[in-house]
Amino acid sequence: MDEVLHRRARVRAAELNTSLSALVKGFLEELAGDGSEAERRRRLQNDLLARLDAQGSGVVAAERLDREAMHQRNSPSGPR
Repeated sequence: MDEVLHRRARVRAAELNTSLSALVKGFLEELAGDGSEAERRRRLQNDLLARLDAQGSGVVAAERLDREAMHQRNSPSGPR
C-alpha cells in the first residue's frame, strides 16, 4: 500500500474516532456478507453516528423546538 494513502487513511480514521484496522474489518465483513441485514443496518447507523460526532454535528434532543416554536420561527410574519 502506498505510504501517502496509508497515512491519509489513518488520519481519516482518527477523524472518525476509530482505527484503520476497525474500518478495514468492517469493510471486509460487509464484503464477505457476514451478518444479517439488521446487523448491516445497525453497523451503518453506528458509522453514521460516529461520523456526525466526529464532525461535531448531530441531533440533541434538548435543542428540539416544540411545535408552536417551530411554526413561529418559520412564519413569514415572524413570531406572534
